[in-house]
Amino acid sequence: MSQGKGPRNQLRIIGGTWRSRRITFPDVEGLRPSPDRVRETVFNWLAPVIAGARCLDLFTGSGALGLEALSRGAREVVFVERDPRVVAQLQQNLRLLQAQGASVINADALSYLQREPRPFDIVFLDPPFRRDLLQPCMALLEERGWLAPGAHIYIEAERSLGAPAVPPQWELQRSKTAGEVGYHLARRTAAGS
Repeated sequence: MSQGKGPRNQLRIIGGTWRSRRITFPDVEGLRPSPDRVRETVFNWLAPVIAGARCLDLFTGSGALGLEALSRGAREVVFVERDPRVVAQLQQNLRLLQAQGASVINADALSYLQREPRPFDIVFLDPPFRRDLLQPCMALLEERGWLAPGAHIYIEAERSLGAPAVPPQWELQRSKTAGEVGYHLARRTAAGS
């Protein structure tokens, strides 16, 4: 498990203020940062709405998505991660980058979504593969009031699952695949209840 010294446990921020900066992350089973090509596409999709956005990065892992959002002008990113080693490294990376507008919550994503909600403009939903966490998280995001009107939800899952069945208040706008990964962008179109 500790074979990951060097580039294997590093990722590069693709765009924005921290473009080309490299950060490290711990060697934790199941932690797989979104590939560069996927992140580049996702942030091209989000380019019109990322500046000034309030973002929620559930299942933070390496922090790749949330850090990319901050680098590109997001006003706030809440990082939610349950592994204390990953949380400690993320906090160190945020200090190194002198990041503003970031907060790190050491919690299980489903437990976090049971808390008092604050609406977010963008949610990154990239749960560990093969754990059946996607549907419960989507339901809680919608039902508990975590999404601002018109919010964008980025979903990353196993390619084999195909396009996710999103809540009726959401519209799936984009879907692509890369290797074993399926990645999708949904938008909340209804005001909901």
